[in-house]
Amino acid sequence: MKNKRPLILISNDDGYQAKGINCLVDMVRDLGDVIVCAPDGGRSGYACAFSAKDYLRLEKVSEEEGVQVWTCTGTPVDNLKIALNRVVPRTPDIVLAGINHGDNASVNTHYSGTMGVAMEGCMKYIPSVAFSLCDYSEDADFEPLRPYVRMLVQKVLAEGLPKGVCLNVNFPLVEAYKGIKVCRMAFGTWGNEVVKCHHPRGYDYYWMVGEYTNDEPEADDTDNWALTHGYIAITPTQMDVTNYPLLEKLKNEFKEE
Repeated sequence: MKNKRPLILISNDDGYQAKGINCLVDMVRDLGDVIVCAPDGGRSGYACAFSAKDYLRLEKVSEEEGVQVWTCTGTPVDNLKIALNRVVPRTPDIVLAGINHGDNASVNTHYSGTMGVAMEGCMKYIPSVAFSLCDYSEDADFEPLRPYVRMLVQKVLAEGLPKGVCLNVNFPLVEAYKGIKVCRMAFGTWGNEVVKCHHPRGYDYYWMVGEYTNDEPEADDTDNWALTHGYIAITPTQMDVTNYPLLEKLKNEFKEE
């Protein structure tokens, strides 16, 4: 790989064989040298989890001019950590996550392994972007995303991102995008999350499922609103979760005598 070209590190939570990540590689491979390190299978919902007790296996899957593909048996964050420690020849210029099969808007941000990748990159002070499409199909059509993905990657490579901030980019499933909305995360909740079933051998078991509700459907400045109305939603997401107004209030309440 050529040191003068940008180094692009890519991971996901759908596994290295997923169509989304392979389409993402194809979209950006001419913009720099690409290294993929992604789970050996689906790891949706792992958020920022990492393997504290289990050992990991790392394997190179393929290599061609400008593109290396590795896979690790761990979580999405494990894959990024091991890539940064054992695979990449230098600090990447950008970390990309996705393209996820399914949206990661609203509170899904906190559950998402795709966002876990972007957040881990962000915590390493590497400009990081997560891409998701509101289509859970294994054979989803990612081609309409191409110009927007390329534009955003080129912009971040050229301009960077503020320290502690990554981008959460969600694409609606529509025939034509109305445009781009830079927006905040919507407040939403998941309900009916557990389904109870009975096994023929006499015991109960449970599936984690759920139904999502947008708790502020009329707010037009949120990612949910943008996606519902056919816009690409870009949400700047920060690592610092401190609530500064309450911080100041509590400082005043607990002033030292």
